[in-house]
Amino acid sequence: MRNRTLLAKFRTPFLAKHFLGLAFLLAPFCAPIVCAQAPEAAPVKAAVGNAALGKPIFERYCAPCHGISGGGGRGPRLNRPHLTHAPDDASLRTVIAEGIPPAMPDAWYLSDEEIANVAAHIRVLGKTPGELVPGDPVNGAAIYARNGCASCHILRGQGVGFGPDLTDVAERRNASFIRQVIGNPSSALPEGFLFVTAIPWAGKPITGVRLNEDTFTIQLKSANGTIYSFRKRDLKELKKETGQTPMPAFEKILSPSEIQDLAGFLVSSASQSNLDKPSGIQPAEAKP
Repeated sequence: MRNRTLLAKFRTPFLAKHFLGLAFLLAPFCAPIVCAQAPEAAPVKAAVGNAALGKPIFERYCAPCHGISGGGGRGPRLNRPHLTHAPDDASLRTVIAEGIPPAMPDAWYLSDEEIANVAAHIRVLGKTPGELVPGDPVNGAAIYARNGCASCHILRGQGVGFGPDLTDVAERRNASFIRQVIGNPSSALPEGFLFVTAIPWAGKPITGVRLNEDTFTIQLKSANGTIYSFRKRDLKELKKETGQTPMPAFEKILSPSEIQDLAGFLVSSASQSNLDKPSGIQPAEAKP
């Protein structure tokens, strides 16, 4: 087909004749190249991961967010048998390779074999015994109610969704991280989190958490769950409280044992929530 296309460009029999001669002479050299490209490539079989080889890779690249033992921290907890975004090995490798924007970057620097090894190591972490959390969940429930936590958080369908949903918090974060956030929430703010007060030229100031922002507009979510959208040209002032959160630092309000009890209550609630779910349905992971 290619030779016929090229021949169509030649308008004289002389040039066409010489071109055919040249093509005939080159045919023995071109044929092997054409033959080599013709067969379709065989599908690449997924490598069988080696957990031992994946462990040091995980500790170098993944542990800073997910913890050295997969217990979570800035990133979700991985030492559990069911991962919502990775129900099987193939999807787990895909998540490692492609990431989960914007919080989790892709692993462009790892080969397919290394990704398979990391996935195998994560599956090993998922077989480790669950974390034992000290504390009195019953007293923690009373502390949760007494301090009005439901006015900002949803727990098992109850409350207001101003702050993160706590229903499956223990599936996403370890107890140590939960205690840290209860005591000092500003120490572990999600990436992109911003507490904002919008002061219109006309109207009352609105304080809330930023949902979206571009050059000309900003959207906020207030404490009662109402969503507001403003054009920046209509605002007298836009106060951005970087590093601040509406959640109080409970280390100044509760004793260490009370914080421990509250953390124990949240962990036990997550466990009970999983027992209430139909078989095969796993809780959704929150994105940072």
